[in-house]
Amino acid sequence: MPLSEHEQQLLAQLEKQLHEEDPRFASTMHKEAARGRGSMRNLVLGVVIAVVGLGVLLAGVSTHLIVVGVLGFVLMAAGAYVATLRSKAAPGEVPGTGRTPRSPRDSSSGSGKSSTFLQNLEEKWDRRNQGGR
Repeated sequence: MPLSEHEQQLLAQLEKQLHEEDPRFASTMHKEAARGRGSMRNLVLGVVIAVVGLGVLLAGVSTHLIVVGVLGFVLMAAGAYVATLRSKAAPGEVPGTGRTPRSPRDSSSGSGKSSTFLQNLEEKWDRRNQGGR
């Protein structure tokens, strides 16, 4: 469900406030998001490796060969690792978008506005919680 205009404006204000109050944290969070999700190729390859590993593990158990069972377990673990690898993007580019991330804003501007904004949000929260009881 898409956000309404009001929700989008609130989200933009919160993002701006985060960049103003703690630019280092905001840039760290943006880097985490910029890493992207795992690629479909890695997921499929990892699942195939894990299924082969499971087959080797079962073959090792049925033939009572411990070495084959351990090899199957290692293959299953490797498949899980490959499936959870994140896709690589070009340096400074958000995967799948072809755009570079926005840089954090200077923390010196607008600090008075952000504190009143937080106070307003806290007051609204308190009123909402008190009104529900």
